[in-house]
Amino acid sequence: MLCDTDTSPSFWLRVETESHHQHTVHPFFLPRLILQLTPQTETSSASSFCFALSKRRRLAMSYDYLFKYIIIGDTGVGKSCLLLQFTDKRFQPVHDLTIGVEFGARMVTIDSRPIKLQIWDTAGQESFRSITRSYYRGAAGALLVYDITRRETFNHLASWLEDARQHANPNMTIMLIGNKCDLSHRRAVSKEEGEQFAKENGLLFLEASARTAQNVEEAFIRTAAKILQNIQEGVFDVSNESFGIKVGYGRPQGQSGARDGTVSTRGGCCS
Repeated sequence: MLCDTDTSPSFWLRVETESHHQHTVHPFFLPRLILQLTPQTETSSASSFCFALSKRRRLAMSYDYLFKYIIIGDTGVGKSCLLLQFTDKRFQPVHDLTIGVEFGARMVTIDSRPIKLQIWDTAGQESFRSITRSYYRGAAGALLVYDITRRETFNHLASWLEDARQHANPNMTIMLIGNKCDLSHRRAVSKEEGEQFAKENGLLFLEASARTAQNVEEAFIRTAAKILQNIQEGVFDVSNESFGIKVGYGRPQGQSGARDGTVSTRGGCCS
């Protein structure tokens, strides 16, 4: 099931009135609270403010589509660091092993269209593979990650890809990422090998660095652009959320829900 409602504690606000009473409130309820705390003589202006705030909130939450992603690959290849760099634009050098799955989300713009990415970061340990497999279902895109400094993580790609092809929808877009390209002096897998594996298996490919942020944005954006292209070409029935795609607020329902136009993408990867 796809979900786009965020009620986590970090989104709650603390509001203090003129009488110094404090209220902890989610932004959704802020207009109602303002009306309750405003004197009758100021109701008109407060209502105008609330209307503007409500409209602004709706615009901030609006998107054309929501795409569900999963990130897969061996443990320690940097899956969680890639997600953190993309969502928070920061690198965490010491990161606990993922237990089960972690979650992140971010809005992006593809060809002037707002797209919400809902990203599930899966555990790479063999003991969690059964849990990971359950997240393939209902995913529109996958980032398959290996570590360019650890040959075994590249050798295991075929196993991960077999799992994805077996449990995911056949039209899921897969981006192969050779992570840690900032450590080229320790390289154990050549860029050409990564490119060849991607070509043979019909995958997108980039080398990236979660540490320096090189090509991290590009990896997520290019994957979304390919999914959007598939929607435009009628590959997906977007009314069926099992494909990992949800039509956004105000979008027309139908086979593709597409508008005329092309998807803009940029190339480039680590040297």
